[in-house]
Amino acid sequence: MNVMYSASMIAVIALVTIALRFLPFYLFDGKRKTPEIVTYLGRVLPYAIMGMLVVYCYKGISVLTKPYGLPELLAGGVVVLLHLWKRNTLLSIVTGTVTYMLLIQFVFTL
Repeated sequence: MNVMYSASMIAVIALVTIALRFLPFYLFDGKRKTPEIVTYLGRVLPYAIMGMLVVYCYKGISVLTKPYGLPELLAGGVVVLLHLWKRNTLLSIVTGTVTYMLLIQFVFTL
């Protein structure tokens, strides 16, 4: 019974995922103009999502206890500077993540 339940759950999730992937191609098949709200959301949502990620990453920083948020701020600075220099989002995020992990593992060990 448990195996059947798990299999049906995976099947439903897979079908919903596939439907959500193909729905935009069905709704916006190129024959009609894309609605203005969809175009607007396509312009503003990437920036809003990045802003939410920044808030999420920095919300847990305690400036009153060691290491005073320095690993997070230094890694964030690396991301900003590298992105301004190279204009490559993936490179900036990966380098910032590696920088943060190296800082908390080897520099700011608690």
